Amino acid sequence: MRKWQVVFHIDEMEKWKLVLGNVENFLRDIGNDPYNAEIVVNGEAVLFLSEHYPEPVRLEQLSQKQIQISLCRNALRANHIPSSAIPPWMSLISAGITRLITLQAQGYAYIKP
Repeated sequence: MRKWQVVFHIDEMEKWKLVLGNVENFLRDIGNDPYNAEIVVNGEAVLFLSEHYPEPVRLEQLSQKQIQISLCRNALRANHIPSSAIPPWMSLISAGITRLITLQAQGYAYIKP
C-alpha cells in the first residue's frame, strides 16, 4: 500500500477555500491509505488569524485528521501578528520557503492552487 506525502502551499487569502477543498478532496479520494500531509501558510495568507476567517472549524477538523498546519514566523512578523494568536493545534515554523524545500526534498508532492 502506498503512503501519500503531500504539502499544500497557501500564500494568498483568497485561495483559502480552494486549498481546503483540495485537502478535503485528497482525503476523500485516498480512502484509508496512509499519508503525511501538511498545509504550509505564508505570505498574506497568515492574515486569517487577525481577520474573522469564515471557516476556522474546517481547519481544526483537518488538524484532527492529522493534517499538519504550519505557519511561517516571517509572515506573521511581516503582518504584525503575534505568535500568541496561533491556536495550539497549529505549528510555527521559522520560514515557509525552507519548510517547502525540506518537504519536497523528502519526496512530498507540492500542491499550490
